[in-house]
Amino acid sequence: MKQRTISREISIQGVGLHRGKMVKLTFKPAHANEGIIFRRIDLYGKPELRPHISQIGDLVRGTTICSKDMQIHTIEHVLSALSGMQIDNIIIEIDGEELPILDGSAKFFANLLYEAEPVDLEGEQKIFKLQSPLSVTQGNRSLIALPYDGFKITCTSADDRGIHTQHLSLDINAESYLSDIAPSRTFAIYEDIEPLLQCGKVQGASLDSAILIKGNQILSKEPLRYGDEFVRHKILDIIGDMALLGMGLQCHIVAVRPGHALNAELTKKIWEQYKESTKPHPSPKNNLTARATIVEDADFDIVKVLNTLPHRYPFIMVDRVVEFMGDDGLRAIKNVTINEPYFLGHYPGHPVMPGVLQIEAMAQAAGILMLKRYQYEQRLAYFMSCDRVKFRRQVTPGDQLEIVVQIIKYRGDKIGIASGECRVNGQIASSAELMFSVVKYS
Repeated sequence: MKQRTISREISIQGVGLHRGKMVKLTFKPAHANEGIIFRRIDLYGKPELRPHISQIGDLVRGTTICSKDMQIHTIEHVLSALSGMQIDNIIIEIDGEELPILDGSAKFFANLLYEAEPVDLEGEQKIFKLQSPLSVTQGNRSLIALPYDGFKITCTSADDRGIHTQHLSLDINAESYLSDIAPSRTFAIYEDIEPLLQCGKVQGASLDSAILIKGNQILSKEPLRYGDEFVRHKILDIIGDMALLGMGLQCHIVAVRPGHALNAELTKKIWEQYKESTKPHPSPKNNLTARATIVEDADFDIVKVLNTLPHRYPFIMVDRVVEFMGDDGLRAIKNVTINEPYFLGHYPGHPVMPGVLQIEAMAQAAGILMLKRYQYEQRLAYFMSCDRVKFRRQVTPGDQLEIVVQIIKYRGDKIGIASGECRVNGQIASSAELMFSVVKYS
């Protein structure tokens, strides 16, 4: 399945559930392999954050992600809509710290994305197929993930008194999500409201944005949209929280009384399984390509970088490859120190890493990836051109530059095109598309 974004930008505004402040949200198109990007336009420098399970913060009645620069609260409904609509590249601009709750469902977000006209991009979606069962438990709550050819959720929802117990099993795709999951609204038990208010939560809650359960009574501004609306909303939240994996997922989730904390715990376990599955494994010693494979699979430190690339001081811009992501992706690092010679003139008293050297770092990392295809032997990768270059934040001494590159296209046996990003603390500093020519030498 192709990666997707939207064709045009579109906005909506509403009150945040917990902070009670008005916030405007704007969806904007993004390029292939950019992923989902939250951008806080109310903060200086418009810092960005890519949602990932490693950034989890507060999980009380919502999902929060955070970095050293900012927090973003109640992201689960938007992520659920994006996952349900199978949109994996998008920029989400907000002018506050919390996303709007609207009617308490994902319906408005899903409809907004539909109005913005989803469109396919070059490159295939990244999907992880669960390889072995995983589970998490907490008292009488549990989540189990099972290998499955698709994405299915079986969920049982109930309160502590055993009232309003509901059960639903559903294969999730764009059609079933829009019709069966997106319109389901969040709900709360009446007795839980006062404690939540006392700890600063639900300041923006009302019967316009949630269903309230008081004993056997259902309090709502409109009738229930489904007879089993509560369990459907639990499934909505699971989809949103699982989106923090950062890629599509194939598995069968079996949930009993799930919640955000438990969802996050299972997502972390799935992420760990994914990382373990992408670790390279050494080939047998008698394999004809064993020497090259060992270079690939061992810890790819500066010695191996220098053995692979022709660059030398002061122009080597990759210190280490920390992860190969299959055959067509890698993650590398460059430690930026004040000892870099270019800081003498760029700029005196205000050292900033030149943008052209960030592009060079991406190019060198992509060169390693291109040469990996040819087992690192008797070839050089020449940087030919770059396109769609963007600079989003400064890189200064003390930063660790995370360089992520992905080959997106090969043209025959000699030309390759890669997308690249330089990140600092999870935020994109620069990005570009790079073209290479691979030539033999003797």
